[in-house]
Formats: sequence, structure tokens, C-alpha cells
Amino acid sequence: MKRIFSGIQPTHKMHLGNYLGAVRNWVRLQSEDYETIFCAVDLHALTVPQDPQALRANTRELLATLIAVGIDPKKSILFAQSQVPEHTELAWLFSCLTPMGWLKRMTQFKDKAGKHQDLAMHGLLAYPVLMAADILLYHATHVPVGEDQKQHLELTREIAGSFNHRFERDYFPLPEPQILGEAARVMSLRDGSKKMSKSDSSDYSRISLTDDADTIALKIRKARTDPDPVPSDRENMDSRPEARNLLTIYASLADTTIDAVIAERGGESFSTFKAALADLAVSVLSPISQELDRLTADPAQLDAILRENGARAREIARGTIADVKDTMGLINID
Repeated sequence: MKRIFSGIQPTHKMHLGNYLGAVRNWVRLQSEDYETIFCAVDLHALTVPQDPQALRANTRELLATLIAVGIDPKKSILFAQSQVPEHTELAWLFSCLTPMGWLKRMTQFKDKAGKHQDLAMHGLLAYPVLMAADILLYHATHVPVGEDQKQHLELTREIAGSFNHRFERDYFPLPEPQILGEAARVMSLRDGSKKMSKSDSSDYSRISLTDDADTIALKIRKARTDPDPVPSDRENMDSRPEARNLLTIYASLADTTIDAVIAERGGESFSTFKAALADLAVSVLSPISQELDRLTADPAQLDAILRENGARAREIARGTIADVKDTMGLINID
């Protein structure tokens, strides 16, 4: 049986780009021949300063959002990373097998630490080891990854291979990237050259999955475009990033291709196109926001789901930790 693990940080609200680019595919994986484990990686969020109350609220909201979009906590295991202390225990054991050079070459560390690497927090350097622990703790065979995470998955494979080689055990699988076809690359509604981001200062740059129908429609009406009509072909689309972005969003929400959208709506004014896009977006996203409202209104129900799923995750994790401790020569009397 193939087992998939994936996590997402609970920072800010989940937006349309997260949903179309990744999370919608997680939902589809539940109906295929996989065991699926999904996690709010709240420990990873601590690599930058967090307000404790906001982090707790964001973590619950993220998990509620994942349920609202279709992650079924009966089919998948859905929990918060910090519920399972074996994540950090395995990360420490792996850190004793991971050369510093492997970590210092990580592109994200170099980008985020910049010229001040000596002042960077240890967590920023070491979090790829925790990411490897997240994946290997559950013996995941496949991991959905974006372009910015491929290097981290390669490190995970190196750590797994290092453990297997050092202790002469074929214990950890070497997880493969999960290829899900071309993911929707959703850009900012205010600047088609930048990805839609939770950290953008303008709330009008993104559609949050918590937005109600009126807000979704307003943001689409205010989305930046150029003076020309909707493209009638793909020629010169690269020079019209805002037009391309709205076509991408429409095609993704309608579960069709950009070429099909061009064939249907090419030549329309953008005011007409935006009205159709707003109707489509509301029809797809409003049920999600309504279910999210229902879940967040009953925190006791949500916490019960998390407790049950956290216990399911720990059942797997404890077995892995017991095996690793025994292999590495640690006393294990539990």
C-alpha cells in the first residue's frame, strides 16, 4: 500500500492558490489506492516569531478548512504536528546522522538567512531534518511537493538512505515525489507576476477560503486586468499576466483547460468575464466557507476529531520510534 504524507503551515488563512495548487489534489488522493496522512505543521511555523494565541487559532482554523474542502478524517489521518511528540524525537535522532553541510546547502536557508547566517535561529537551519522526520515517521512512500520543496524531499531521501546504510537495514523507504499533473499556479489578483500569497499586505490580492460570497465577488471585480478583451488565443499571453491568471483561475475552478475557456469566452470584455468568474467562484467556494463556519462554531467537535486522529497518528509513530531507538542502541522499555 502506498502511503502519502503532506503538511501545511498554519500561518494566516488558506487562500485560493493553496486550494487549487495543492489541497484540492489531496482530496482526490483519498479516493485512490493510497493511505493518506495530512498534518498542520505548527512546529515548522515556529521558525519565525508567532503570537501564541494566533497560532493556536490558525492551527484549528487550518484543520477545519481541510475538513471543509473535503479531507475526510475517517478516510485520512488529519492532525496537528505538535500532537505527536515523536516528530521531534525522530528529528533529534536524525540530526545525529545529518552532516551540517547537507543543511547549509538548503536554498531556503540561504535565502531566508541571507548574509546573517550566524544570527539565524537553529530551527531555520534544522527544520529540513524535522521535515524528514515528519515524512519518515509514517514510512510515507510518496509526498506531494511543489518546486520549492523538491530539495527538501531529496534531503529526506538522503537521511533515509544514510540510516539504512549505517545500520544495514532496509527500514525506511526512499519517498518519491507525488506527481499530480500540472498544478494551478494562481497569482496575485493585484499583480499577475507574483504568486498569490498569505503574506501580501493587500487583502484584495487573494481570495481566502473564509471569504463570503459578496467578498469573493468584490475581489474578482476589483482584480487587475489590462484594457484589451479576454484573449482569443494563447499568443502574447506571457505579456498579459493578469489576463492569464484569471483564465487559469476560471479553468481550475471549472476543472477544464485554459484552451477550452479561451474557446468559450475569448473576445469578451473583462467586465463580462469577471461576472462569470465571480459566479463560478462563489458556486465552488461558498459551500466550503459555509462548512468552515459550521466547524469553527463547534470547537468541541473539532477538538474531538483532532484527538481521535492524533491518537491514530501516534499509534504509527510509536512503532517507528521504538524500532529506531532499538536500532540505534537506546534503551527502550516502554
